[in-house]
Amino acid sequence: MGRRRRADTFEAALARVFEREASTRASWFTLTSGEPLFVAGAPSDTLYLLRSGRLGVFTDGMNGEPELKGVVRPGEPVGEMALVAETPHTATVVALRDSEMLALPRDAFLEAARGDPDLLVELARLMVRRSRDRTEGGAHPTVFGFVAARPRPIRAFVERVAAGIQALGFTVQVVDQSALSSVAEWFARVEDTHDFVLYVAEREETAWAALCMRQVDHLFLVGDALAAPSTDLVPSPTQALRRQSRDLILMRPRGMTRPANTRVWLDALQPNRWFQAREDEDGDAARMARVISGASIGLVLSGGGARAYAHIGAVRALREAGVMIDFVGGASMGAVVGAGVALGWDDREMDERIRRAFVDSSPLADIAFPLIAMTQGRKVQRLLEQAYGDQAMEDLLLPFYCVSSNLTRGEIEVHRRGPLKQAIRATISLPGVLPPVVSRGEVLVDGAVLDNFPTKTMKRLNAGPVIGVDLSRMRGVDAETLERPPSWWKWLLTGEWKKGTPIVSILMRSATITTDAELEIAREETDVLIQPNPGGVDIRDWKAYEPAVAAGHAAAVEALAGVETPLTHLRRKGAAARLIETDMTGEPQAAQA
Repeated sequence: MGRRRRADTFEAALARVFEREASTRASWFTLTSGEPLFVAGAPSDTLYLLRSGRLGVFTDGMNGEPELKGVVRPGEPVGEMALVAETPHTATVVALRDSEMLALPRDAFLEAARGDPDLLVELARLMVRRSRDRTEGGAHPTVFGFVAARPRPIRAFVERVAAGIQALGFTVQVVDQSALSSVAEWFARVEDTHDFVLYVAEREETAWAALCMRQVDHLFLVGDALAAPSTDLVPSPTQALRRQSRDLILMRPRGMTRPANTRVWLDALQPNRWFQAREDEDGDAARMARVISGASIGLVLSGGGARAYAHIGAVRALREAGVMIDFVGGASMGAVVGAGVALGWDDREMDERIRRAFVDSSPLADIAFPLIAMTQGRKVQRLLEQAYGDQAMEDLLLPFYCVSSNLTRGEIEVHRRGPLKQAIRATISLPGVLPPVVSRGEVLVDGAVLDNFPTKTMKRLNAGPVIGVDLSRMRGVDAETLERPPSWWKWLLTGEWKKGTPIVSILMRSATITTDAELEIAREETDVLIQPNPGGVDIRDWKAYEPAVAAGHAAAVEALAGVETPLTHLRRKGAAARLIETDMTGEPQAAQA
């Protein structure tokens, strides 16, 4: 699947303009690796053309850190949309490697455009194409580096990753230290004739590792769960803008159930993402192949109280269909089920653990005087300790996140590190039902309050397809019960008190109502949307396990039946287009209409 180019693209028309203006208005300059071309918010008074090298487009990601959104390749323009719209740049563009640039002032470009109809036609085509591809996640990196941060060789693992990429239908080339003395044209030729290129450097190959770090779009450091990181791997200040283009793969022996030093590695390297992988485990190498090629599948599960049992049925249906889940995220009860997926629970273990924690035990049965909440929360805390123990989120086999609502700062809190039981306790702490979690002096409540279907966070972590299971709009409050509430004595004798008083339903539903606009935006981030309808299941009916699970299974089977291509290929059309022509320059949306 070699990379192809149209002969009449905007890039070709623009090249003609630069050739005509080369002796008068256009200027030539170089950028060293890590040097910014322009920063977000800067005025756009110049059009740039990349002649050699490669540029990275960065925007603000989670926690305000730079996030790599895409790459610009030789022969492609930079800054044309903001230039035409006369708006500031909305992204920061940085040289990923030493790059040669041509620059043309705005007035010279506009003058040339007025006399070249082809240029205007291709400019319009480019704007439409870039607008379309932004909705698909932006340009995807194609040159990746694997640098060993451990003494043991990593070449065999990288070869298995390459085999996984080939199995997905792409061409791939692994490049090792033997290319150290090759000229720049050789690297460019290899990158231009393969869909993906993987550079691999062992721990002792310091010169080659340094070249790899300068050459690639995206870097993976490969560490060892049995050892601590070396201090020379700590990022230097000149690499600050590129921090988010570096991930960590932490390898561990096949028989090691949990890594030992993940937190130490994360503190030292501060990677954007991290992945756990087992030695000689082909499934983990195949997962990294999906991540690299944009075919990795992310699963997002919404909140929904007891109705969220439907997620268990949906996960079961996905597994029956052979869907490989690579990233997991959720809010409230969706996070409870999602954590089980990330922990590697099979269907039987998921069923047993959720039944034990929520069906058999009535988690809201410890009714309290409503000073802070309707329940004491101690029973829920015990159940979480039994389910998760001292498990840390960063040690999970699959990357996992959940969200809570930070009442102190009035914003969404994304949990990716730290004790799993504490993060789950925060994301299920519905205001008025469970006491809030106080962490570092900040008050955290249920994630569903601000983001009941956290798909946007998944899009920041995963470039591949997103499957969403959403219960946000399902009826969860029994109107008849509220119109004719039971008497106190009947409420006690029938055991209904174990669900919490009827006011619990009102509090739970009120705290998780999402506006139509917000929900539509969240749903648009999914490639497959599953909407179970567990009719008749009250939001606090923790005994209604079987009907909710069955509803989730049926909805997932129906949704998958409507997908005509393999799930890993859902973005293949967009991904292939991005391999053919880069559609990401970080220019403002207004300029793309």
